[in-house]
Amino acid sequence: MPIFEYICQECNHRFEAIVQGSREPACPSCKATTLEKQLSAFAVGGTSAWSSSSGPGPCGTCGDPRGPGSCSMN
Repeated sequence: MPIFEYICQECNHRFEAIVQGSREPACPSCKATTLEKQLSAFAVGGTSAWSSSSGPGPCGTCGDPRGPGSCSMN
C-alpha cells in the first residue's frame, strides 16, 4: 500500500494518506476530495504517472503552495 502526500485544494491542509486499491483519499480536516498529489522523497525515480505533475507551485522555486516568500529558500 503506497503512502502519498497531498495538499487539500479547499483548506490547504498538507497530509499523508495510505491509498488502498482504487479508493479516493479525502482531507482529514475538511473531508474534501479536491487534492493535489505532492512529490515526496520516496517518489524520486517513481513512475511516469507521478512525474506528470504541473511543475513548480505558486512559489516558482521550490513549489511551496503557500506562495512566494513562504519557504525557507527565500
